[in-house]
Amino acid sequence: MDIDCLPFKNTGYFSSLICDYLDQKSALKPFYKRFPTLDNFKGQIEEKAKNFPDAHRDVLYNSLQKQYANTTASKKTQQHIKQLKEPITFTVATGHQLNLFTGPLYFLYKIISTINLTVALKKKYPKYNFVPIYWMATEDHDFEEINYFNFKGKKLQWNREASGAVGHLKTEGLLEVFEAFSNELGSSKNAESLKYLFEKAYLEHETLTEATRFLANELFGATGLVIVDGDDGDLKRLLTPFIKQDVFEQTSFHKVSESVENLASVSDAYGIQVNPREINYFYLLDGIRERIVAQDGRYLVNDTKIEFSKDELLAELENHPERFSPNVIARPLYQEVILPNLCYIGGGGEIAYWLELKSMFETMKVAFPVLLLRNSVLVITEKQNSKLEKMNIPVEDLFLKQHSFINKKIRSISNIDINFAPQKELLGAHFKALYEVAEQTDASFLGAVKAQEIKQKKGLDNLEKRLLKAQKRKLKDHVLRMTEIQNEVFPGQSLQERNLNFSELFLEYGDALIPTLLKKLDPLSGEFLILKL
Repeated sequence: MDIDCLPFKNTGYFSSLICDYLDQKSALKPFYKRFPTLDNFKGQIEEKAKNFPDAHRDVLYNSLQKQYANTTASKKTQQHIKQLKEPITFTVATGHQLNLFTGPLYFLYKIISTINLTVALKKKYPKYNFVPIYWMATEDHDFEEINYFNFKGKKLQWNREASGAVGHLKTEGLLEVFEAFSNELGSSKNAESLKYLFEKAYLEHETLTEATRFLANELFGATGLVIVDGDDGDLKRLLTPFIKQDVFEQTSFHKVSESVENLASVSDAYGIQVNPREINYFYLLDGIRERIVAQDGRYLVNDTKIEFSKDELLAELENHPERFSPNVIARPLYQEVILPNLCYIGGGGEIAYWLELKSMFETMKVAFPVLLLRNSVLVITEKQNSKLEKMNIPVEDLFLKQHSFINKKIRSISNIDINFAPQKELLGAHFKALYEVAEQTDASFLGAVKAQEIKQKKGLDNLEKRLLKAQKRKLKDHVLRMTEIQNEVFPGQSLQERNLNFSELFLEYGDALIPTLLKKLDPLSGEFLILKL
């Protein structure tokens, strides 16, 4: 097995904000507390220990016992849940939507990054315990984002009407998806394992929450992963003081708005990640998840007839905290309130919006976690690697946009030089002399000289493009093979991990897949990993 690494900024797939964060640009330091290095976790442990109440540990433990009532947890997971009651235990968390059959491949990389960081922390700080957490986004209502997965270029989709929190959805109708998936899989040993996994998860569990918990537990339970469902009244009761600050004082709105403005002032390229609302909570009830909005002294649930006075809303919050669902701004706060958490591991988009939240956390006196970009991986099979070697294509060239990828290769294999840079340089020298002559004789000719220079350089550019195009036709078989392998490794001209489902790799590598990834992914490497398996 070969392993290559590529700086994230060299892939062309990560924003300038994330690349600057990884480079620890000084202008971004006000937006986070500690950069993710093993040494920096010492201060994070000390801060979280001082700011996390023991009473929250008891609530968390009791909720997890209920959530795992119908799940066969591994001994390691059971041990981790018990350890959460102890003040020397801390968590590392990641979160993800309830994508059908895990959705994109990076679901695995998120969780593996989380597990591996807890292992590294235990080695560095052996007197403490570290528990990996997968936070299920059970309250999301964007069904269209999670109701499908890709397999061998086909979209396998769960078609049904849906409203409210996706975690509440019944799994009825997934038999059709299972049958379509089975027909594509074949009958190999690994295919049968995938069929079993899908069938047990989605055809033998009543809700999408239960199905996803089963699936994540089957894939990662042996590592001690603890799966948390935030759709829990007891856990939300811990959040109620912060909900009041958000709803009645608009603390989140004011502090995050300031951070958004400050972040945008650092660079125009960063843009706005997530805009806060005046109230950052939904009302969750009977198939609805709608925004709470303030209007004329009352609190309305958007697109419904439900409304409250201030006193009525306070009473509802005290009596039914489970009905208040945090949005993308408030959910990170909820997580850090109920977990003894040190670090959040997420993708580039997630880390970008977390960078808007530090000021809000400080105002609400909640410890802000370390932010770590998850591992990103490109898996190259033995067959694919063989093709690349035969064509003498470096893997890093696959990250180029397709036209640049083709042009670079055609230039390198052509038996004639398609690079007109020397001619352009020579032309530039000639025109420099002409400018000098014009200035000494009649400066009014400078414009004419400039126009002629532009015309001739443009002519050279056109000749270069025509020659390149001609060579592409001549080498069309090579171009075809190149584009085929790039499209195979970068489906849809996007990162493999954002398109492929884990099942495609599982078909190839079976039960060895996850242990191999656990062994090879270093969460603190700070580079894009290329695995040649």
